[in-house]
Amino acid sequence: MDDSMAEQLQQEMTCDGLLECIHGLKRLDRECFHAVVESEEPSTIDEVAERVDRERSTVYRSIQRLLQRGVVQKTQVNYEEGGYYHVYYPTDPSRITSDMRRRLNDWYAKMSHLIREFEDEHGDTTETVERR
Repeated sequence: MDDSMAEQLQQEMTCDGLLECIHGLKRLDRECFHAVVESEEPSTIDEVAERVDRERSTVYRSIQRLLQRGVVQKTQVNYEEGGYYHVYYPTDPSRITSDMRRRLNDWYAKMSHLIREFEDEHGDTTETVERR
């Protein structure tokens, strides 16, 4: 994210933009997220790869980022004969929004602290103006 906060505030943000902004997602991550969300059943990596028309290994890395960010979940399905595979499904939206609010509050607290440090370092600007 190279845009300044002022530039970001002037842009029209969409829900996808919000996920990218808060979670640091890439375009492919967003496409994979939508593929998982739009599926009626939990999806395998191969199914997601087919929906987004990408290689399995590329989609696997994207799904791993989505798992790390907490926006998708994974479960194991066992074969009766032995062995297993994983399927992926979206995290409950209320958990995603709760996490986004927490991240936003953390960011706000950090920015408030940095503003206080700036204020302490540079002091009251009216004193500087009066000294001239």
